[in-house]
Amino acid sequence: MDAALEKQKKNIGELTTKSIAKQDVYEKTLETFNLLKEVLGQITIDYNQKLNDVDKRLLFEYKDKGVFDAEIKAASDVLYFSMHTNVFEFNREHSIWKTSYVSENKHNSYCGIISIYNFLADSVKYNRTDDLGYLIGRIFINKDQHYFVEGKRQLGFLYNDFGKAVINRDSLCEIVETALGYAFEFDLLVPPYDQVKIASLAQMQYKIEFSKIQTGKRLGFQFNSDDVS
Repeated sequence: MDAALEKQKKNIGELTTKSIAKQDVYEKTLETFNLLKEVLGQITIDYNQKLNDVDKRLLFEYKDKGVFDAEIKAASDVLYFSMHTNVFEFNREHSIWKTSYVSENKHNSYCGIISIYNFLADSVKYNRTDDLGYLIGRIFINKDQHYFVEGKRQLGFLYNDFGKAVINRDSLCEIVETALGYAFEFDLLVPPYDQVKIASLAQMQYKIEFSKIQTGKRLGFQFNSDDVS
């Protein structure tokens, strides 16, 4: 019985400390996501003030899609921001384990995730649910609001000082601006001819009715083909 009680005590201790750490991570990630929504709204206002006299077709649109989702439309692109409700741990091969910040306290490695996806604006406008979107960045946030960003090009190496960098309004603004810049440079490519040379009558009827032919910026190509700077 003593051995069982000892194991129970150990389990309760582990469960308590880990659960509290994860709850803290969730709260800080949600706090960050709410701040991100404010940033997206302000960026929309700032851009529209400058674009209004240039071409009204370029005006930004911001939409709060609920507690865990938001989007910003810019010309032909939509950036979709989504907060995952779970808290994650990294595999043992991840470079995060090499930092003294994490090695000194493993609970510092628990992170919430805010993902950034790039969709075509027409995919949303015409409800083309089969169209492809691409993950261009992920923001990882821990209980101390330390963060790093994993992503394409500048997003992947500008924000990787985990253990020192604390996420705030300015860093979120820079992340969004970088994501927008990447989306604007990431062009829609023509799919290979052999991939689209045959279409069924059902596909054409479906397209006519719903304006849906699967589209994505790199449809038919490897996504990593844009890795060249």
